[in-house]
Amino acid sequence: MSHPNIRLECLRPAESWSQPTGEEVREVLRLAGFTGGAAAKRLGLGAKGDRTVRRWIGEDSHIPYAAWALLCDFAGLGQIWKN
Repeated sequence: MSHPNIRLECLRPAESWSQPTGEEVREVLRLAGFTGGAAAKRLGLGAKGDRTVRRWIGEDSHIPYAAWALLCDFAGLGQIWKN
């Protein structure tokens, strides 16, 4: 499944995946209905996980593929790790 605010290359299996922008991370969170804190809890990021999510949105650090793939699934964009 695709979305107009998320590039198709961000919705691919890991071997052909492109890193999403901060705005794309923000959009996936919005589609999933998550705040940064809620996303951190669902991803098991620990006590300071909301800070990690903010760093992804701010493009201060890259989101790991596994976290991105789970967020895409929570957002209804499908299981992007499958072909």
